Amino acid sequence: MIDWIHPGLILIFGAILIPFLKGRVRQVYLVLIPSLAILAVMFMSHGTYLAFTLIGRDVILGKVDKLSVVFAYIFTIVALINMIYALHVEKPGEHVAAFLYMGSSLGVVFAGDYFSLFIFWEIMAFASVYLVFIQRNPQAVDAGFRYLMVHIAGGLFLLGGIILHYMDTGSILFGPIEQNGSLAFYLLLIGFILNAAVPPLHAWLPDAYPEATITGTVFMAAFTTKVAVYALVRVFPGAEILTWLGAIMAFYGVFYATLQNNMRRLLSYHILSQVGYMVAGVGMGTALALNGSVAHAFTNIIYKGLLFMGTGAVIYVTGKHKLSELGGLHKTMPITTILYLIGGFSISAFPLFAGFVSKSMIIAAANHDHRAIITLLLTLASVGTFLSTTLKIPYYAFFGKDSGIRAKEPPLNMLIGMAIAAFLCIAIGIFPGLLYDLLPYSMHFEPYTPDHITGSLGILMFTALGFFLLLKKLKPELAITIDTDWFYRKGAKVFMWVANKPIAAYENFVSNLSNTAILRPLYSVADISNKIDKYIVDGAVNGIASLVMFIGGKVRWVQTGLLPHYAVGIVLGILAIITAYTIIR
Repeated sequence: MIDWIHPGLILIFGAILIPFLKGRVRQVYLVLIPSLAILAVMFMSHGTYLAFTLIGRDVILGKVDKLSVVFAYIFTIVALINMIYALHVEKPGEHVAAFLYMGSSLGVVFAGDYFSLFIFWEIMAFASVYLVFIQRNPQAVDAGFRYLMVHIAGGLFLLGGIILHYMDTGSILFGPIEQNGSLAFYLLLIGFILNAAVPPLHAWLPDAYPEATITGTVFMAAFTTKVAVYALVRVFPGAEILTWLGAIMAFYGVFYATLQNNMRRLLSYHILSQVGYMVAGVGMGTALALNGSVAHAFTNIIYKGLLFMGTGAVIYVTGKHKLSELGGLHKTMPITTILYLIGGFSISAFPLFAGFVSKSMIIAAANHDHRAIITLLLTLASVGTFLSTTLKIPYYAFFGKDSGIRAKEPPLNMLIGMAIAAFLCIAIGIFPGLLYDLLPYSMHFEPYTPDHITGSLGILMFTALGFFLLLKKLKPELAITIDTDWFYRKGAKVFMWVANKPIAAYENFVSNLSNTAILRPLYSVADISNKIDKYIVDGAVNGIASLVMFIGGKVRWVQTGLLPHYAVGIVLGILAIITAYTIIR
């Protein structure tokens, strides 16, 4: 009897058949597999599963507890939503990559040891980069290459930390690490926060996500950074450095988001900001803060996906990425407009929307800990979030000046995916207990208190007033913002230059030196050895063989087959021996 079915393996093995299916059958299959993964999560029990010994160490593919289950729920739910949104995609390779990406993310969530975690971590990196490469334009290829190099480097940091942790403790079990400032501690931390896109290790995200396919970006927004948040909650709860990194990250992300013209690049910076809240909560380490991080990861995956779906729908029907090229789309795309606004209200933490019931937990945790600066940074980040995602994008893309574009609504499957996400944003906002009951740590929190509601609405209304007063200043411009990606992009070019110039020149020098100083003398010695072997050794052997054959040919007449002749031969032989003996004597 099977006690437990790994939902990640359902997706990973489910990817095998995708290239062989066509049309409606493939579409049904793409929805069926994530649905089975959701059922696997619903019926699983806490415990340890798929455990075995490898090279004398315990490998656990199924560590099921409240923390892993809550992430498994949201990952499988969003897998289904995203696949519905992507049903119109005809390239089987994109679906295969998405299934491997989602499945490996779940593999990390249920990993009970660092070995299996690392394997799934690397599958996740290589599967996700395909969603960028598949665009097959120069910008996507370059961004994908940089994305891959960064994640390979992050994997090396992670692997180094795992090895040192094993050397220090003798264990590879995946769990909280002693915060002793050891090299293993920092290598593991860097490996995880790189995937969380914590500045200054963040440039890969706003560089690569806008270059991925429309549906690929929706998948990428859900998994990589949230898997990293899960790992931080599991390994580094209460690490003070994360509190400050997260708070700075939250403000940093919205600052750069407000400067963007490209819609998906703007939303990519908001991933940084929202993940910053989660990282800060992990650093604070209290039950309320950790639950807030987990809850915010849950809601963020839904509403951030909805926002990327909305902008993706606009790009799909108009071919335009920049706000300066859009306007007036609400006239012909009213459903997309409404669904996007629901996502915008959620990320801005409007009461009765999902973001309110999760973000307020983290800010409340900072208040309870009397962290005034952290609270201020997180509050300012909320202002920037509302300003750029809920006001700037809708105003310039859907309302504002009419661009003359008369695009129709996107395909029905895209609208259905967006509608499901929008429904969940509202349902969780109205019934927060649905989410709170899943959270891993014991606590009590009431989001709908007068202080929370009035404080949130006051900030949002003040921000809206400021937006319309500063409307001309916030107009999207055809400009390039300089972030740390300047070093990141230049670093990639420097790497390629070093590989093509100095390293190639050194390789040629070594090759020429080895040819002249080593290989040529070896060739001469080999040539002399060949001649000795050919003319002396082989000559002697062949000469003896020829002599034997010559003598044999001459004496063949002796073998007549007649008995009298053999008798005469014997007599002559005996006489020859006697004569020789007499002479010698």
